[in-house]
Amino acid sequence: MTDPIVGVIVNRGKSLAGDGLEALRAALADNGCADPAWREVARSREAPDAVRELVDHHGVDRLLVWGGDGTVRRCITTLLSAGRDDVAIGVLPAGTGNLLATNLDIPVDLRRAVDVALHGTPQPIDVGVVNGDQYFAVMAGAGFDALLIAEADDSGLKDRFGKLGYVWAGVRHRHVSPARARITIDGSTWYTGRATTVIVGNVGRLIGGVPAFPAADPTDGRLDVGVAEVHTLTEWLRLLAAAVTHRVEASPLAEVTTASEITIEFDRTLPWQVDGGDRDRLATFDIRCEPEAICVCR
Repeated sequence: MTDPIVGVIVNRGKSLAGDGLEALRAALADNGCADPAWREVARSREAPDAVRELVDHHGVDRLLVWGGDGTVRRCITTLLSAGRDDVAIGVLPAGTGNLLATNLDIPVDLRRAVDVALHGTPQPIDVGVVNGDQYFAVMAGAGFDALLIAEADDSGLKDRFGKLGYVWAGVRHRHVSPARARITIDGSTWYTGRATTVIVGNVGRLIGGVPAFPAADPTDGRLDVGVAEVHTLTEWLRLLAAAVTHRVEASPLAEVTTASEITIEFDRTLPWQVDGGDRDRLATFDIRCEPEAICVCR
């Protein structure tokens, strides 16, 4: 077997457990990868052009991604949209949100993460797709969770306080009004009623590392779906306690299931997000699972 052709995408505003880019270059060199094809971006939205250059012009077939879930998502989206599922992803979890790395047991430690990215086995994982072209490896959601993420980003709370920024943003939006929702699971109506938030997860630990779907498996060809109607801070705390103790399915405030295809229809437009990136408001979401869509080094 020939050695992979390695390329590195760097979101240069990020660091990994306090280590920066010089430490990354040193770790790569110590692992026998002294001068890989290297592209830096100022923000995750610039990653697609860099990915295309590395893959199309440098022949990269193992793409190391230094950044958070948003940067990783944009790289995965770019590869899958181009039909390049032959390129493996090596995650270097240098963002505020590193939920994909956490769920795949990729260490948040520079030298160990580099070792996994360079020498780990590329293993296929599922991804979700929203409305045909928005891919996610961790989660998609509409309602409260999207408001929380947008508030944490726009106000700078995430940059200043990390994961605690999501807590402050959640407190600010705890009184969000539920919408009427109809959720279809694999062709059959599963839920009709009011919903404060609907989350579709590919992995178990979601916002803030909360174990929302303890039985989730990113290799089972299915997505986990959760819907909650919550009105007060006390109810949010009860739901959080249920999640932390792995008992969401027993909570009267939420319902959960799994599916390969999901349609979510609200009676009004709501904000939504994919892997921590907020999107413009929509009322209808068609979501499907693409089994074993991309390989990640583990």
